[in-house]
Amino acid sequence: MEPDTLPYCGGTPLPAELVSRWNFDPLVMGLLAMGFLLCRKAGARSGPLLGGFAVLTLLFVSPFCALTSALFSARTVHHVLLIALAAPLVAMAFRRESKGGPGALAAWTLAHAAILWAWHAPSAYAFALGSYVGYALMQATLLGSAIGFWRAVIASPGPAAGTALLATMMQMGLLGALLTFAGTAIYRWHWITTQAWGLSPLEDQQLAGLVMWVPGAGAYLFAALYLAGSWLRGRESGRERAIAA
Repeated sequence: MEPDTLPYCGGTPLPAELVSRWNFDPLVMGLLAMGFLLCRKAGARSGPLLGGFAVLTLLFVSPFCALTSALFSARTVHHVLLIALAAPLVAMAFRRESKGGPGALAAWTLAHAAILWAWHAPSAYAFALGSYVGYALMQATLLGSAIGFWRAVIASPGPAAGTALLATMMQMGLLGALLTFAGTAIYRWHWITTQAWGLSPLEDQQLAGLVMWVPGAGAYLFAALYLAGSWLRGRESGRERAIAA
């Protein structure tokens, strides 16, 4: 895959032209609108759903989309916002369901991890940036598996949900650490796209690894701690009611 192949978000922008690089692709805007309406028709609550689709609009319509063509670190921020912010907001918009049990949670956790790692293989990454079909597959599988994961987390008891979140935190942190400490830039696509932004390809990759390692993995740790606190408060409240009775 040659780095000069035009990616979905357009050619590499220079810093001075970034603010003008909005993506008003009728297809993506139509998909966002249709997705929102279908979710509302399915009973999704408007508050978290609006938040989730606002994040998706930032990622695919705003000039940030073009920035991801230039910087792998921007692409990593894109992925973190997609799977750790947009996806849980969309998942929270739907009613809590308890179908599937621990097996479903484990399956979604493994599937989401496998998809995340697979798209960060250099060959798969190049395919996604150099092909509209590849780009659509990458975004759809990352977002779809993340929504499935978060819905399974929400539907599961506190200890099981916390375990899945901590496992996801660890695998994301490991991927981030590998990118941070790699001795060479492994994504050929960005060998000639980062210099205009004051970064070497290796520095850009190290920054991407830190983004995934610290705020990316940290989002799952925060969610695990929040769920643990809610679970403990629920148990304490139940114990107090039992004593009062």
